[in-house]
Amino acid sequence: MAALSEELCWIDSSPKQRIGKFAVATILVIDDEESILNVVEAYLKADGSTVYTARDGAAGLAAFQRYQPDLVILDIMLPEMDGLEVLQTIRRTSAVYIILLTAKSEEFDRVMGLTVGADDYLTKPFSPRELTARVKAVLRRGRAAPQDERQVYAFQHLKIDTQRYEVWCDDELIELTALEFKLLAVLATYAGMVLSREQLLERVWGYDFYGEDRVVDVHIGHIRQKLERDPADPQFILTVRGVGYKFADTKR
Repeated sequence: MAALSEELCWIDSSPKQRIGKFAVATILVIDDEESILNVVEAYLKADGSTVYTARDGAAGLAAFQRYQPDLVILDIMLPEMDGLEVLQTIRRTSAVYIILLTAKSEEFDRVMGLTVGADDYLTKPFSPRELTARVKAVLRRGRAAPQDERQVYAFQHLKIDTQRYEVWCDDELIELTALEFKLLAVLATYAGMVLSREQLLERVWGYDFYGEDRVVDVHIGHIRQKLERDPADPQFILTVRGVGYKFADTKR
């Protein structure tokens, strides 16, 4: 923990002076390390967000049900109920944006977290400036989302309604998370065109996304599992090796 404390403490001025203003939001931070909770809470509160904290999985779930936050920051290594179990429980009822905190060396945890429904991850030790930058990007994307414009993409087998956040494959309603929906909608907007991982990161996660482009592959995999009859032989989201992905309604 020395490395994390050092990383957190090298920012010696007030967090209010360091972080640009962003939309007021309710944020839940679940972590069993008091030093992380205190610093993250201070930085987020400095910009006007309402922040709730919990130090174990059970308390985190109770706080989530009570406060219905706009965003959750969730550590994987929690006592009694680990972060992955908390994540899975939240995902049964909510598409809230979730950022995982993981140990730097635990690639398995990062991949597993994305697989079961996390939207992003940050490895420890981390700078609170990077975390708040990611939160800022998420809140800005949510604030900029059009509420009064309806766009329906209709293909031979697929219909995407951007206002209702609905995806229909033939006569079946497909349930996607908000991020999965946005990723599919971006691909559909450029149907037939190849988009690189970098382009998808820019359009879906935002220009100031700090994560790795592997997050795109993981979420593409999620969508294929829900949308494709055979995810190994996709008919909607096609891989262009060495380049990226493209949308094409080629269902037979």
